[in-house]
Amino acid sequence: MKKKIIAVVMGGYSSEFEISLNSGKVVCDSLDQQKYEVYPIQILKEGWFFETDKGIKHSINKANFSFSNGKNIIIPDAIFNTIHGTPGEDGHLQAYLKLIEIPQTSCDYYQAALSFNKRDCLSVLKGFGIKCANSYYVNKGIHFSEEEIIKKVGLPCFVKPNRAGSSFGISKVHTLEELQPAIEKAFKEDTEIIIETTIQGTEVSVGVFNNKEEIIVLPPTEIVSENDYFDYEAKYLGKSMEITPARISDDEAQKVKFIAKEIYQLLNMKGITRSDFIIQEGVPYFIEINTNPGLSKESIVPKQVRESGMTLTEFFDILIQNVLTNK
Repeated sequence: MKKKIIAVVMGGYSSEFEISLNSGKVVCDSLDQQKYEVYPIQILKEGWFFETDKGIKHSINKANFSFSNGKNIIIPDAIFNTIHGTPGEDGHLQAYLKLIEIPQTSCDYYQAALSFNKRDCLSVLKGFGIKCANSYYVNKGIHFSEEEIIKKVGLPCFVKPNRAGSSFGISKVHTLEELQPAIEKAFKEDTEIIIETTIQGTEVSVGVFNNKEEIIVLPPTEIVSENDYFDYEAKYLGKSMEITPARISDDEAQKVKFIAKEIYQLLNMKGITRSDFIIQEGVPYFIEINTNPGLSKESIVPKQVRESGMTLTEFFDILIQNVLTNK
């Protein structure tokens, strides 16, 4: 049987590009070489290209995503999307690939754009009764009152860029004096920010994916950070414990898995997502959903996949077969 050609796209234009490169490498190394002809593709600000083992770079023709492998012109049968941030997690890449009719493993472009915008996503889910933290929105260049913010969300609170990931630009604010520097830090990542009440409780993360029509929820992971919250150091530099399955009651586990699946369905997701929650007094509060969650060795989803009894090779195969079947 002829091998399917899979382009694994990685990199991106945001602060998360190095994390994405790690995710992309894990996918490339894990895909079944007997079934797939795998090409790592870097999408960076300086260009889109396939790089051979000898270090020769071949540019991507954006008219149809074709490229040379040094011998032949290649057009992928499908794209495995591992880009965190723009343009692979905010809908831009998904819309482009839709136009040139190449299937990709992440959610569709509207769902990507909606979930990448934390404000819009929270607004939609709150309308369906999903419990979320109180929030206050600030745009760069628009006047705001620090006193009004604290009155609305209280202290401590979190200041976050609206459209960023991997905890870039996030601060936990304990005093009024810390608020302005935290806002300035967040504005370095985005022109829109969101300020939220701190929910005190157990932080958990839940992976959800589809196997054709079936929606599968992975075992929740408990996150215990050595730092004040689950920041970049905790996520990627070993400053946290990520315990799978989470040390929560059966009732709490069932609640958070049910809500994670409900969110997946409400937002019409496909592919793998990872939803983050804080369980306060037995009630899960939704924090955010990631539609291109990390797939590196340090990442949560691979640990949940292994806990569920699958290998990464089997899991990635499911994601690819989902889109090849629909091609």
